[in-house]
Amino acid sequence: MMRGDRPPAGLCARCRHRRWITSDRGSAFLLCRLSRRDARFRRYPTLPVLRCAGFEAEDEAS
Repeated sequence: MMRGDRPPAGLCARCRHRRWITSDRGSAFLLCRLSRRDARFRRYPTLPVLRCAGFEAEDEAS
């Protein structure tokens, strides 16, 4: 993957709990911040994520 390219993320692309991490080599990884407090969520989910119990759209966040 070239620097700056990101794999298709599915639901994660619009989720308020996601954070993109880019390595020094240019690889992109999606971090699920829910994994910090809930073991049901993988720290780096396999993409694309099509279903997720923790999904919250960014614009739904209060």
